[in-house]
Amino acid sequence: MPNATYRPMSAAGAALPMAAPDAILASHARSADFGLRSHERADLPPLANADLAEAMGRNALLFDHARPVMETLYAQIAGTQSLVLLTDADGVILHALGDDDFLGRADRVALKPGAAWSERCRGTNAIGTALALQQAVQVNGSQHYLQANHFLTCSCAPILDPRGQVLGALDVSGDQRSRSAHTLALVRMSSQMVENHLFDQVYEDALRLRFHARPEFLGTLMEGLAAFTPDGRFLAANRSAQFQLGLSTAALEAHTFSSLFGLPVSQALTHARQGPAALLRLHLPGGVAVSARLESRARAALVAVAVDAPAAASVAARPRESGGPRFSGLRYLDTGDAQLAQVLARVGKVVGQDVPVLILGETGTGKEWLARAIHHDSPRRNGPFVAVNCAAIPETLIESELFGYEEGAFTGARRKGNPGRILQANGGTLFLDEIGDMPLAMQARLLRVLQERRVAPLGSGRQVPVDVAVVCATHRNLRTMMAEGRFRDDLYWRLNGLVARLPPLRERSDLPVVVQRLLQTQQSEAGLVDTPPLAAQTLTLLRRHAWPGNLRQLASVLRTAALMARGEPQILPEHLPEDFLDDLQADATDGPAANPAPTPAARPAAGTGTLDALEQAALDQAMAAHGGNVSAVARALGLSRNAVYRRLRRQG
Repeated sequence: MPNATYRPMSAAGAALPMAAPDAILASHARSADFGLRSHERADLPPLANADLAEAMGRNALLFDHARPVMETLYAQIAGTQSLVLLTDADGVILHALGDDDFLGRADRVALKPGAAWSERCRGTNAIGTALALQQAVQVNGSQHYLQANHFLTCSCAPILDPRGQVLGALDVSGDQRSRSAHTLALVRMSSQMVENHLFDQVYEDALRLRFHARPEFLGTLMEGLAAFTPDGRFLAANRSAQFQLGLSTAALEAHTFSSLFGLPVSQALTHARQGPAALLRLHLPGGVAVSARLESRARAALVAVAVDAPAAASVAARPRESGGPRFSGLRYLDTGDAQLAQVLARVGKVVGQDVPVLILGETGTGKEWLARAIHHDSPRRNGPFVAVNCAAIPETLIESELFGYEEGAFTGARRKGNPGRILQANGGTLFLDEIGDMPLAMQARLLRVLQERRVAPLGSGRQVPVDVAVVCATHRNLRTMMAEGRFRDDLYWRLNGLVARLPPLRERSDLPVVVQRLLQTQQSEAGLVDTPPLAAQTLTLLRRHAWPGNLRQLASVLRTAALMARGEPQILPEHLPEDFLDDLQADATDGPAANPAPTPAARPAAGTGTLDALEQAALDQAMAAHGGNVSAVARALGLSRNAVYRRLRRQG
């Protein structure tokens, strides 16, 4: 879909929003022209598995770059009854991540892989309308054209390739009662993150210029990206670069490095070779001075180009911290909690002994951190660490993703094939996250690889030797799955060398240390030096929360709070995210979040007339009436989901 007209864009790279009522009215008119009727359901069958696999093959590059961004985005909205969706340029859903308690409702309106959500197929909806307008949009409730979709709130942003062509879209869909304007901002940023990753890969052999008028924005989503040939001919620019330059892709094609920045590219390179502190004045066509970094893979080095202001020069000359604290190594993970220390001690005894480790724990408890620490402390530390999220890979792709394939193995296969994640981990560690979500057929193939230490790529008759240490993780009960026939007994016993069960954050006693480590790690990875410390009253609020999302949720809260508090002496309660404060307020109406769970012997029996017994009976009745759906139970009882979870834990 060509980008025929240029629309002005914000510094964040997202198109400026149109007036929502006008955009919705125009979309409703298009929907009517397509012959759709608002009171009818769009009973369109999703793509067959073979057709979906072919669509995934055609969009392999998009999927590879979008999947990790989707996982990060989902971690930020987990527990909000929402789905994160990736579509192709025609609005066909390629992949979905979502809350279990919302998947059933979403499935009834075909919010699932293989379903088409263009305006022609479904009328006004965020996916179809965003693709039609090539802009980020949010469509709430009755703004959807089809009445069947009125329960939804959807936020979607298109994903463009470096030449401005639409590749697909990223969408978050959920219950319209929990809609938030912040969701659209998250989706916009996530879409731009995918675009920037694609840009870096497509133009990895070109001269790439990263620039912004404010040097602290270099290395962030706000920076402009432009690619040039070695002689300075323009190749491509991302949306932020187009906004800063004030030119569309079509207009930029007539320019060179010299005509855009008033300096020959050869002179820029010569000046930059003087070192990071070398001052160079770059001006955009409008006269704005910018700070920039020029990257050339051929020189295998980053050349920093500074600006014309003393303050910016000092920022450009400041070296990026490379040895800052990170969650690597078992000793570093020991932050003072007795339960965790015991787990780490047990794991430390088998590191490097060719004993498979199975890590258990709730979502977000740091299973991948522990896996990386095992790799870091093992004799394989200089080899690759390859992480595979078995729940995030579509079933149609998991075989080719894990075992690889030869060129021409299937329609849409990449040229020269793909070695697969197992071979990529050769000589190092293979981390299989959410192993409980691996399909049964793939479990059999994985077992054979682990037993024979050989892997056969799809479309190949050859067996390739492979040497990997295997670490697996899951939040599921594998023994229950074995009893139900959903997980192979032989694979379980092959992976179950040592079980390491990570405690949830609410049961740990080391919250202050964890908070400090997370802030230090985020500061180091972002190259910042001005992250303020946490105020005592802020830590008190953090202690009161139940943390259903565990360390992942805590990291997200701290990241937002640190950004809100930049320039302040401390991170105060008002810097915490609004939804976190809302959860705290809901928790307050239900009593302290950290009430210890009573032992079964101490719990009063139902019918004794005590308050706890009445509460237990009401909760049991609500759970039975709503089939165990925690969200429905919370609404029926007038409680937050966290409150329901706490009561369930107290009742065992």
